[in-house]
Amino acid sequence: METQRIDKYLWTIRQYKTRTQASDACRGGKVKLNGIAVKPSRDIKIGDILELSHPGINKRIKILDIAPSRMGAQKVPLFMEDLTPPEELEQWKQIRQTNYEYRDRGVGRPTKKDRRDIEELKKYLR
Repeated sequence: METQRIDKYLWTIRQYKTRTQASDACRGGKVKLNGIAVKPSRDIKIGDILELSHPGINKRIKILDIAPSRMGAQKVPLFMEDLTPPEELEQWKQIRQTNYEYRDRGVGRPTKKDRRDIEELKKYLR
């Protein structure tokens, strides 16, 4: 049976930008394999369920195939199935939209006071 390290798999299916970030997430307890927190060296196999804690969203992924190397985003669905509930994805999209600030062109960077006001406002939107 074909297996692969969990940190390498998460990097190949583009869940993390670098393999180091994937390893750090495993060490930090943000990655669970079939409900159990794992180390980056843990081997995965086809059919396993991964739970990833990203900021603002908890993703569930089913492993469909082992990826030989990092790939383009179009090929990712061939190697994983996203089992994240649609309600959670919708909530994550709303958080991303409310986290966006618009500033008129030519106004310049926000002052320290402006930045503090923006951060205070964001607390109430969460």
